[in-house]
Amino acid sequence: MNASSVNGKSPLRALEQFGQSPWLDFVRRGYTRDGSMAALIEQDGVKGVTSNPAIFQKAMGEGTDYDAQIHDILGKEIVSAGELYERLAVEDIREVAKLLKPVFDQTKGIDGYVSLEVSPYLALDTAATVEEAGRLWETVSEPNLMIKIPATKEGIPAIHQKIADGVNINVTLLFSLDMYKAVVEAWISGLEARHKEGKSVAGIASVASFFVSRVDGKVDGEIDRRVKAGDKDAEALKAIRGKVAIANAKMAYLHWQEIMKSERWTKLKAAGAQPQRLLWASTGTKDKAYSDVLYVDDLIGPETVNTIPPATLDAFRDHGKPRDSLEENIADAKHVMAEVKRLGLDLDGMTTKLVSEGVASFEEAFDGLLGSVAKKQNELLGNKLTETKLSLPKDFDDAVKAGLETWRKDGTIRRLWAKDASVWTNGPEAKWLNWLGIVADRLEHLPELEAFQKEVKARGFKQVLLLGMGGSSLGPEVLAMTFGKHEGYGHLYVLDSTDPQQVRTFEGKIDPKETLFIVSSKSGSTLEPNIMLSYFLDVAKKALGEKAGEHFVAVTDPGSALEKKAKEDGFWKVFHGDKQIGGRYSVLSNFGMVPAAASGVPLKLFLEDALHGVKACDGSVPAAVNPGVLLGTVFGIGAEKFGRDKITIIATKQVMDFGAWAEQLIAESTGKLGKGLIPIDDETLAGPTHYGKDRLFVYFRLSNEHSHEQDEAVKTLIDAGQPVVTISLHDRRQIAQEFFRWEIATAVAGAFLGINPFDQPDVEASKIETKKLTAAYNETGSLPAESPFATDGDLEFFADKKNTAALKGDTAQAILKAHFDRVKVGDYVGLLAYIERDRNSIEWIQHTRLAIRDAKTVATAAEFGPRFLHSTGQAYKGGPDSGVFLQITVDDAQDLPVPGARYSFGVVKAAQARGDFDVLAERGRRALRVHIKGDLKKGLATLASAIKAAI
Repeated sequence: MNASSVNGKSPLRALEQFGQSPWLDFVRRGYTRDGSMAALIEQDGVKGVTSNPAIFQKAMGEGTDYDAQIHDILGKEIVSAGELYERLAVEDIREVAKLLKPVFDQTKGIDGYVSLEVSPYLALDTAATVEEAGRLWETVSEPNLMIKIPATKEGIPAIHQKIADGVNINVTLLFSLDMYKAVVEAWISGLEARHKEGKSVAGIASVASFFVSRVDGKVDGEIDRRVKAGDKDAEALKAIRGKVAIANAKMAYLHWQEIMKSERWTKLKAAGAQPQRLLWASTGTKDKAYSDVLYVDDLIGPETVNTIPPATLDAFRDHGKPRDSLEENIADAKHVMAEVKRLGLDLDGMTTKLVSEGVASFEEAFDGLLGSVAKKQNELLGNKLTETKLSLPKDFDDAVKAGLETWRKDGTIRRLWAKDASVWTNGPEAKWLNWLGIVADRLEHLPELEAFQKEVKARGFKQVLLLGMGGSSLGPEVLAMTFGKHEGYGHLYVLDSTDPQQVRTFEGKIDPKETLFIVSSKSGSTLEPNIMLSYFLDVAKKALGEKAGEHFVAVTDPGSALEKKAKEDGFWKVFHGDKQIGGRYSVLSNFGMVPAAASGVPLKLFLEDALHGVKACDGSVPAAVNPGVLLGTVFGIGAEKFGRDKITIIATKQVMDFGAWAEQLIAESTGKLGKGLIPIDDETLAGPTHYGKDRLFVYFRLSNEHSHEQDEAVKTLIDAGQPVVTISLHDRRQIAQEFFRWEIATAVAGAFLGINPFDQPDVEASKIETKKLTAAYNETGSLPAESPFATDGDLEFFADKKNTAALKGDTAQAILKAHFDRVKVGDYVGLLAYIERDRNSIEWIQHTRLAIRDAKTVATAAEFGPRFLHSTGQAYKGGPDSGVFLQITVDDAQDLPVPGARYSFGVVKAAQARGDFDVLAERGRRALRVHIKGDLKKGLATLASAIKAAI
C-alpha cells in the first residue's frame, strides 16, 4: 500500500468512490494476451479502454505481436495495408471487449467499453464518417464497443446520426466549451430522434472526450511568448499559466450538470436513456514543471471518465491524491476564464487550431501506422511482390522524398482513388477512372472468362489472331510475347498495322478454318480494326462460308458500331469493355483478359497477381511505400525539376515487350500542352558517355533470368550518376502487378505535370487529317497530289514550307545533315517508319537509331507506322517541342483491297502517314519525310548510308 491510498485502496481503485471511472488509453496485443490488461481491470479497477491511431502505430509498428495473424491473413487473401490494419485492429478490439465484458455487465452498461476510431482521413467528411462508423460497429459486433468520431464541424451531424442509429459513440478531439455544447446537442437530439421513431433509447452509451493538457500547452506557449516580449500584463499572465485547461474542463462539467437538470434529459432518462459522460482525455502531463498527475488529481468528480496513458496511470497509482476535486474552487476556475478573456488570449482561436492540429496529428499517425503495416506486409509477402530500388543523385532523391511527403500530407493518393478530378486539372478526369476497380470486377466475372477459355480449348483453335490498335493491341502483344504459346491453345498473333505487306504476312501465318479472330476496338469506329475486320472476315468466309462469324469474337464498348456489326455477322461472342476506361488503361479489362483467356493464360493466377499490384497501390498505402506513387513521383519530379523527361526502358529478354505497352501509356497520357514524358523503348544499352542529362532509366528485369551483362552495364550508369529505377520481377506473371502499378504511376506523373492524363487530343487530330485524305480518295480515286522538294536517286524528300526552308541541299546526305544539325542537347530523334515491321526492318531501324544516338548523344525513338499513331504519336505532336522526326514511307511491293471500300490498305497507310506529317508540321515540329521508290531493301540501305554520312 502506498502513502496515497484511501481506505486501504490504491488511488486508482479509490476513484470509484468519487464516481469517476478510470479507463486506459492504450492497446497492444501482447499486453492484452499476457494478462497485463486483465490485471489492471482486476487489481486497479480500470473500467474501459481507448485507442487511437498513434496508439496502434506504436503497437503494430514494433515487434512481432501481429506476425502470426498477418501470416494467416496473407496466406488466404490479398489485402491492402488499410484492410490488413483493420483486421488486426478489430481482433485487438474484440479481445479487449471480451476482457471488459464482465465490467460492462456488472455496471449495467455504464462502463466496460473499448473504443475504436473511424479513419482520421474522414474527419471532414460527414457522409463517409456515418458510413464507416456503421460499418465498424457491425464488423466488431460487440455490445461494449464505442465508435470514436471527432468533434469537427463535419463530425457533429455524424454523431447525431449514429446516436439515432443506436451506436455507442465516443466523441473525440473536444477542446472548447462551445463545441462541447454542440456535441451535447447532437447526442441529445439523436436520442430524441430515435425516441420519436418509437425505438428504444436504453443502452446507448456515449462519452465526450474533452482534451486537457493540449489546451495548457497551447495557452502556456502564448503566455510565455508575451511574457518574454515584456507584456504589460506579464504578472497576470503568469498567474494563470497551467490553470486554463482545468478551468476550461470545469466549465464543461458545469454545462453537463445543467443538461442533467433539463426537461429534455428528464424525458429521455425516463425512457431509459443513460447520460453522456464527460471523459477527460490527453491527461498525460506535457510540461515537466507540473505534477505528472495534475490532470488526474484535479479532475475527479461524479459521472466522469478519465482515460489515462500507461505512464500517468503508473504515476497516479504511486502518488495520486484522489479527492472530489472537479467541483472545488469553481469560483477560481471562472476567474481564470475571465482572465483569459480580459488578457486577450484567443482561446477560441487556439482550440479551433487544436482541432485542426489534432486531425492532422492523427492523420500523420495513421499514415505512419499504415506505412508500418505495409512494410511488414511487404516483408512477409517477399517474392510474391515485385521489388523497386531507386538509384538517384542526392538532389533528385531529396526532391522525390519532398514530393512524396507533399502527397502524404495532402492525402493525394486517397483523393485519386476517390476519383477527385482536382488531383489533375479539375476537368473530366473522374469519368475515366474505372480502371481502378477493374481487377476486382474481372475477378467477380472470372467464371464467365474461364468458361470462354474452356470453350476455346474445346474448339481446338490452332491460332488466335487479334485485330486492333493501341490500347486494344499492345497489352495483348505483351501477353503473347511474355508467355508464349500455352499447351492446348492456339498461338496468339497481334496485327496492328495497315501495311499491306504486314497484313499479308499475318494472313500467311494462319489457317482461317483453325483460327479464332478477336476484333478489339473500344469505340467500334476506329478505322484500322474495321478494315482489318473487313479483310479477314472476307478471308474467313471464303474458307468457312456463312459460318465464318462463329470464328469471330468482338471486344468493344456497349452499343458500339462494332457490336452491331458483330450481331449482324453472327459473331460467336461479344465481350464488353467499360466506357469509363480509356484504351491505354484497359489491359486488365476485357481488352486484355479476353485474348489472355483465348491464348490459355491462367486467368485466376494472373488476376490475383494483378490484385497484388492493386492492393500495393491502394489509397490506404502512404506515398513513400506505395509503389505506384513512388514511380510516378520519380517520373514527375524528374521531368519537372531536372529535365529528365526521356523515360528510357531497359528490359531483360523475357519481359522486354512490356516497354511497347508502357510506351503508349506514358506518351499518350502525358504528352500534351507542350509538356510530357518521352518514352524510349528498346534502345540498346551503351556506356555512360552516350547519354545526356535528360534521361531517367527504368531497368525492368526478371530476377531469375541470366542478365549479368545488363546488370553490370546498369551499375556503370548508376556509378556515373545517371538516375536509375530498378524493378525486379520474380516471375513473369508479375507483369500483371506492373501493368497496374504503371497505370497509377502515369496518373501520378500527370498530376505533377498538371495535365489530364486521360485524354489524347493530338491522336484525334491525326485521325481527322487521315479521314480527310481517305474521303478525298473515295471522291476522286486518288490521294491529293504532292511533289517532293528534292530527289536523290530512289529517295524523295517532302516537308512543309517551314521545314523545307531549313533543309537546303541537293543530295540526300546534305538534306539529312541539315535536318540532323537541328538536333540540340536535350532533344530526341524519332524514326517513324511506315513499313512492314519484320525482323529485317527492326534490325535496320535499330542500327540506324543507335548510330544517331552515338553521334548526337541524344535519345532515339524507333517506331513503326501506323502502329505508333495510337501510342507515342500523341507525345510527338502534343508534348515538348524537343523531337526531330524522320518519317519514312515506301512504295508498297503489293497492295491489298479493303472489301467494300474504294480505297486499299496501301492508300489508308499512305493517308495515315501524310495525316501524321501534316499534324507534325502544323504543330511546328522539326520534321522531314523521305519516300523510298522501288526496292525497299535497297532503299533502306541507301538511306542508312546517307544518314551515317550526314551525322
